[in-house]
Order: sequence, then structure tokens, then C-alpha cells
Amino acid sequence: MSRKGESEDAETAVTVVVALGANVVIALAKALGGVFAGSPALLSEAAHSVADSINELFLLASLKRSKRAPDTLHPFGYGKERYFWSLLAAVGIFVMGGCFSFFQGLEALRTGSAESRAGYIAGLAVLAVALIAEGSSLIRALAQVHGQARADGRGMRGTIRAGGDPALRTVLAEDSTACLGVLVAMAGMGLHMITGNVAYEAWASLLIGALLMFVAYQLAKESRGQIIGEAADPSLRQAMQAFLDEQPEIDTVTTLLSMRLGTRSTLVAARVDLVGGLDSEEVEEVLVRVKSAMSRRWPIADQIFLDVTEASPGDRARARRERRRLDETVAEEGEGDGRGVSGADGAAGRES
Repeated sequence: MSRKGESEDAETAVTVVVALGANVVIALAKALGGVFAGSPALLSEAAHSVADSINELFLLASLKRSKRAPDTLHPFGYGKERYFWSLLAAVGIFVMGGCFSFFQGLEALRTGSAESRAGYIAGLAVLAVALIAEGSSLIRALAQVHGQARADGRGMRGTIRAGGDPALRTVLAEDSTACLGVLVAMAGMGLHMITGNVAYEAWASLLIGALLMFVAYQLAKESRGQIIGEAADPSLRQAMQAFLDEQPEIDTVTTLLSMRLGTRSTLVAARVDLVGGLDSEEVEEVLVRVKSAMSRRWPIADQIFLDVTEASPGDRARARRERRRLDETVAEEGEGDGRGVSGADGAAGRES
């Protein structure tokens, strides 16, 4: 792993630890306040913080386990551990946070809830403190995303969408959802206290549950795609395609395949048709030179395979269509992120 990768992983670990510490304290405060106030919304928020705390432990485990060296059973390393543990974190948010919140909301609608003005004031005070703590953790996560975005020449939105680090993405989603959930819980508790109608707080609990389930689904969908085998960032693929096209010995790049093996590891496999007149020794020299140049330029591409093949007219036509689609994808992403295609190329060249 490069020094940059180690530095970013260390920064992510600090971000996760900060979020873990905040969630443990907040979960305890919310649980005590919820029992004291008899508040379903506050108990739902306590379940949310407990789920987040367990998820942070999963993320810390992923940071450690993904660094293990390759072995005979896993020749490409353990980088995808990050995605597996992030999937477990999403399941934890869904089950422990979302389902419990729904249960609390439905139970409150069915049985009603006793009022305690002093208890509700204490509960609102707990939520206010929780909002400050969750907001501080969110600011820490956003600061890290901003640093990565600046280093990669992207906007923050594009960096989050690229989803290079699932641990950071999960913490960011958890903290954002936690801040919004606290505001919903405060609104529900406040309306319940003012009107005496428990339905406001019950619906707040149901809304928190729905929010948690939605976030869990989005995180699980991202992790699923990465575990199955997701291609590298389009701008990186475009830059690699352009590099291969520029080589004088390569006539056509018929296929360029890629797959993320982890946050700092990418497999790249290309089928190329070389110009005529090269003997076997020259072919070998060309492949070694091209692979070495790609590894130096993009250290994240640590598994590169080049296959020499004879391109048919159909292969060439298909290659042109795939190149156009890739260029269109990069252009669309660049426009959505406030960057042009040249900016995307720059970000791809710095990815390491």
C-alpha cells in the first residue's frame, strides 16, 4: 500500500473512532432519557445510536482485515473485506435501527404513552446534546471527504458518489442520518408535549425507521455491487484507454476490463491488437514496457494483464462503441460534478 493510502486509512480510522465514541455516549444518554420520559421517538434514536456503534466496530474490523497480505487462497488479497463489513453495517442499520424504530412507533400508536413534562424536557435536552455530538462527528467526516476531493481534483459530491472508501461513506451516511433523525425526534417529542397527542411522536419514530431502512438499502446496494465485482471509476478507465491508444505498437484496444479489488487495488485486463511486423521478442518487450508504465502512472492498478489478440472488424466496431459510451459517461459525470472531461482525466491520473 502506498504512503498516501496508509495516510488515508489512518485518517479514516480516526474518523470511525470519533464516530464510535460519540455514538456510545449518545446511545446511553438517549436510552436513559427515553426510559425516563417514556418517549418512543427517543428510544428509537437510542436504538439508532446502538446500531451505529456496532457498525463502527464492523468498520474498524474491515480496516484491519483488509490489509492482510495475499495468500494461496486469496491471491488478490483481502481488499474486499472492506465491502463485506460495510454490508454487515448496512444490515445492522436496517435490523437494529429501522426495525426497532418501526416497532416503537407502532407500539406507541397501539398503547399510547404517558406524559411527563419534566421527562420530556430532559429528553429534548439529551437530543440537543446528541445533535451537537453527531454534528461534530459529521463535520469530521465531511472534512476528510473535502480533503480527498481536493487531492483528486473532484467536487465533494463526485468523491462521495465514487465511493472509494466504504468505511468513510458509511460513517458519513450514519452521521447525516443521525442528525436528521434527532431533528425528527425533537419535533415529535415537542409536538407530543404541546398537544398531548402521542401520534406525533409515534409517527416521528416511524419516519426515523423509514429513513434508516432507506439509508441501509442504499449502503447495502453499494456494497453488493462492490462485492460482486465493480468496474473502476469511469474517468480512470478513460485515461487508461487513452494511454493504450497512444502507444505506437498498439493498433486497437478491443477490450478494457477492470474490477476493484479493494480501496487501493484494481485489476485491469486488456485485449490489444498490435501492429504488424513485430517478432515474439519485440511483443514481449512492448507488453512489459506498457504494463510497467501503467503501474507507475496508476499505482492503484496493481494487477495488470495484457492479452495480445487479432481484432476482427466486429471487434473494432464494438471497441469504438464502448469507447463512445465511456466518453459519454465521463462527460455526464463531469457535468454533474461541475467538472469537464479534462478535470476527470486529471483526477484519474492522480488516483493512487
